[in-house]
Amino acid sequence: MFVANRLVGKNGKVCGIDLTDQMVEKSNKNFTEAGIKNFEIKKVDSENIPYEDRTFDLVISNGVINLSPHKNKLFEEIYRVLKPGGHLQFADVVLNKELPPHLSGSMEAWSQ
Repeated sequence: MFVANRLVGKNGKVCGIDLTDQMVEKSNKNFTEAGIKNFEIKKVDSENIPYEDRTFDLVISNGVINLSPHKNKLFEEIYRVLKPGGHLQFADVVLNKELPPHLSGSMEAWSQ
């Protein structure tokens, strides 16, 4: 969000969502301490993104999509909040086949 804030400048706004109160509080504290004012962070507890349709030019996910058990719903929500012509950028674990049983749930699987 810090990098996104630099890109949108003072006239833009950066919005974030997180699953825990602790991360929302930490993010709010870090942004405030950095003197950044054009941000907003909300707590969510599902795949429902708490923003209006066509709100964002860009949605970024860093390792979160793979945590959702309802990926289709999450992608529907992401595309709902994107403006026409908007972009999704994500860094996640993507499998094109089943993991071998010895890797399922292991730290080794996350590093490959």
